Amino acid sequence: MLIIPLKEGENIERALKRYKKKFERTGVLRELRDRQQFTKPSVTNRQMKLKAAYKQRLQQAEM
Repeated sequence: MLIIPLKEGENIERALKRYKKKFERTGVLRELRDRQQFTKPSVTNRQMKLKAAYKQRLQQAEM
């Protein structure tokens, strides 16, 4: 559970914004979406390899 301490005289909108940012950083929603449907490990490995190759091509293009 996330705890956001309120500072003295702090605006509720600002505290809500801090809560949303902290919640996004935890990755709960991303994990929930990933768990909605099963993907085989071979598919995830293939996606990771393709992503790594894409990143490497981008880095080589910069040089």
